[in-house]
Amino acid sequence: MQRCFLLILTAFSLFAGSVAASDRVLVYAASSMTTALNLIAQEYERETQNKITISYASSSALARQLAYGAPADIYISANEKWMDYAISEAVIDPVSVSPWVENALVLIANPDDAETISLSPDALLKAIGSSRIAISDPSHVPAGIYAKEALQSLGIWNSLKNKMAFSNSVRATLALVERGEASLGIVYRSDAIASPSVSVVADIPNDTHTPIVFPKALTTDATLAAQPFFDYLDSNQARIVLRDNGFIVTNKPLEHQ
Repeated sequence: MQRCFLLILTAFSLFAGSVAASDRVLVYAASSMTTALNLIAQEYERETQNKITISYASSSALARQLAYGAPADIYISANEKWMDYAISEAVIDPVSVSPWVENALVLIANPDDAETISLSPDALLKAIGSSRIAISDPSHVPAGIYAKEALQSLGIWNSLKNKMAFSNSVRATLALVERGEASLGIVYRSDAIASPSVSVVADIPNDTHTPIVFPKALTTDATLAAQPFFDYLDSNQARIVLRDNGFIVTNKPLEHQ
């Protein structure tokens, strides 16, 4: 009798474990989504009692992790290039891909040095002084790719390239300015809004770089529990949070390269 009870208990535990695993929702998201996506996930958890786990990093690092077999359910990239890469690696459900939000670039500084700065070599070099201007690594981090495009378009990349401090994500770039390790930085407007320790000193013109589009998608390993949260990302509640945090909600069709 006792043996029968133990077998039943073991079977139930295994079943409960498999159910719990199927209810797990793991989101891979670009680090610039941290503040807004945390708020959205918290509200979703409050409404549904379902747990959302989010892993933040640069879009490139997350796309490569997915390609190497990481078991995420949802991927949110800071540009279309890395979403296209993940699709090419057959780890994304292509039917689920859609543009989610757009963003803009801004030049930031410490609030104590928050004077409007002209986007010219002389003005920027004067503001940088003996310090550095922080940008995300333009070899693979979307925010850095956009920043390099903008600086090249403005004709100031060559003047500044020896004064740059590269970081591995846009939030790391933000942190360099917050800590005073760089006098200036280029980040997304949403990151500047998220930090009380920096001020915007110039807007980077949108026509100087590729449009900043953040697509989202389900992975090919997504659990059934992922779909409701994926849909919730387009809800009115989520849109309000996104707009309050500096993002532009978009419904534009996404074109894969």
